[in-house]
Amino acid sequence: MVRRRAVLLLALLPQLAARAARAQAPFEPTPQDRADLARIEAYLNGIHTLKARFLQVAPSGALSEGAVWLERPGRMRFQYDPPSPLLLVAGHGLVVFRDFALNQTTNIPVGRTPLGILLADHITLAGDITVTAIQRQPGQIQLSLVRTPTPSEGSLTLVFADAPLTLRQWTVVDAQRQETRVTLLNIELGGTFDQHLFDVVALQAKPEGGNR
Repeated sequence: MVRRRAVLLLALLPQLAARAARAQAPFEPTPQDRADLARIEAYLNGIHTLKARFLQVAPSGALSEGAVWLERPGRMRFQYDPPSPLLLVAGHGLVVFRDFALNQTTNIPVGRTPLGILLADHITLAGDITVTAIQRQPGQIQLSLVRTPTPSEGSLTLVFADAPLTLRQWTVVDAQRQETRVTLLNIELGGTFDQHLFDVVALQAKPEGGNR
């Protein structure tokens, strides 16, 4: 019996090796992929301001809701609905995460976060950004990205509805392999925002209180 299992394993080794090689092979875009990447680049660079409701699934599986404002380049605000004590603001080159319940503030450079890819002045899906996968389903395109110099710092997966192309969801996997998924609802493009929404200095200086 042991001999038979060993022979069977040896017979399967070439297949297992081929599968592993395919899994580790770099993404090679097809002509359709290149066309879709060009469309996605143009769409993302056409977004200057965005406001939406969001539904977030945290790494723990906890659900939360709130409002998000995005203003390119470099600005974003996630305002969580009560009773959540959390607030996330990006501005002035920083992502500031505030937990009012614990009275704690965490600062991370925008360039070290996967979500910073969306906030770039000009989004290019090549060079400093590496596309690792494109997946398609009826009416949907899913695109996975990492920063080329620092892929270990995390990945960003964007989900678009197609025809017309519309950003619907993103998933951030951080350096600790923790996954956070955000789904956008009631998206509004265009308009101007009060710049105090992105004032990370005021947020860092605020000692305690609500997330409003």
